Amino acid sequence: MVLAELGGSISRALQQMSNATIIDEKVLNDCLNEITRALLQSDVQFKLVREMQTNIKKIVNLDDLAAGHNKRKIIQQAIFNELCKMLDPGKPSFTPKKGKPSVVMFVGLQGSGKTTTCTKYAYYHQKKGWKPALVCADTFRAGAFDQLKQNATKAKIPFYGSYMESDPVKIAVEGVERFKKENCDLIIVDTSGRHKQEVALFEEMRQVSEATKPDLVIFVMDSSIGQAAFDQAQAFKQSVAVGAVIVTKMDGHAKGGGALSAVAATKSPVIFIGTGEHMDEFEVFDVKPFVSRLLGMGDWSGFMDKIHDIVPMDQQPELLQKLSEGNFTLRIMYEQFHNILKMGPIGQVFSMLPGFSSELMPKGQEKESQAKIKRYMTMMDSMTDEELDSMNPKLMNESRMMRIGRGSGRQVREVVEMLEEYKRLAKIWSKMKGLKIPKKGEMSALSRNMNAQHMSKVLPPQMLKQIGGMGGLQNLMKQMGSNKDMMGMFGGAGDK
Repeated sequence: MVLAELGGSISRALQQMSNATIIDEKVLNDCLNEITRALLQSDVQFKLVREMQTNIKKIVNLDDLAAGHNKRKIIQQAIFNELCKMLDPGKPSFTPKKGKPSVVMFVGLQGSGKTTTCTKYAYYHQKKGWKPALVCADTFRAGAFDQLKQNATKAKIPFYGSYMESDPVKIAVEGVERFKKENCDLIIVDTSGRHKQEVALFEEMRQVSEATKPDLVIFVMDSSIGQAAFDQAQAFKQSVAVGAVIVTKMDGHAKGGGALSAVAATKSPVIFIGTGEHMDEFEVFDVKPFVSRLLGMGDWSGFMDKIHDIVPMDQQPELLQKLSEGNFTLRIMYEQFHNILKMGPIGQVFSMLPGFSSELMPKGQEKESQAKIKRYMTMMDSMTDEELDSMNPKLMNESRMMRIGRGSGRQVREVVEMLEEYKRLAKIWSKMKGLKIPKKGEMSALSRNMNAQHMSKVLPPQMLKQIGGMGGLQNLMKQMGSNKDMMGMFGGAGDK
């Protein structure tokens, strides 16, 4: 995951500070120097890093802090706030309204994933009830219209473009007018990729902007761009009124610090991030939960909301009932595996849990885990209803296992391995007996209903160790439940 390395370095710097017996000027400087180094290595612009360091030192004046203050928490909160400030210019971007036609123009460098992002943006809004349409005003790149046409057809979104016309301004105007007549309320204009050295293309972009009068100009930026991000983003901002940023390829291994620089250059908020090639690998960007996950502090609200989003509404009461009863069958395991795969990359989901750094699950391991889940599901597809719904482990005798293996093209030892995984999960599930799961948005209830004892048995051992064992977990849950400011650090939806 992009920025995972940066998150890991900052987390380690904060951990070293937490391990210090006394927090003095030297400990603070060491921690800030480590964070500064990590930000610079991740391609964040030097000027931004220096400003951040100065601001933290102004906020955390160790001499002025009274003896009773928790210096660690004050330093942690200051670092958290400054990183949020870097990513949040403090002004919201234009939000399209249903039923009222809005024109959104996409601009960006060549190869930043602009055309794909246009379709993802349209698809996201289509699912939310908008009526989007796509206009291809990219006449510079061969195959641009074919790509947009293919993506739009797949997503069942109307599109407009031309193989014959070479004037992008004419295509853009015709497309916008046509879709306004068709009562589309979100008209997305895709333009040619360009960089600041290409004066003619920048002039063309200005002309398209003047002709279509977009309500919002979105700058699409590849997360791997590096140090050049600031200058390139600034050049776009000077030519057209960039109002928002979308960062793409966030599932790669790039350092990603350029994304922070682009926000500072355009003074526009990041509104979405692209986390993969597929249409639905597109997430709304929320600063606090993102920084929280970056620092290994988790994002409980995002984690729970993701669960609520992927489990259909009609299945939720039934699932929660089963959870509180502690009954666990192979069918429930199959359903949950199916839901986990729908949630997206496992590492991305786990990074929402406090104390779990994205670095803990390397890319290869993540793919391996998902492949294993799919393998287990294939074996379960070869089971009878009786086997899937039974809670009697003795039912699965050798002949049944051989039949399941043959039916799924797997060896008996792999079926045994799958059943062992079932027993392990059934044990965890039984520990959740009587547990009440909060409704969407009720995150503070989590700490009231789930005590540290419950949590310690459910969390993976390495995660528990990273939090600081049982004591660290109790402190964490206490902070989540009682301290409103700390809830912000966990992206708490309860305070919004």
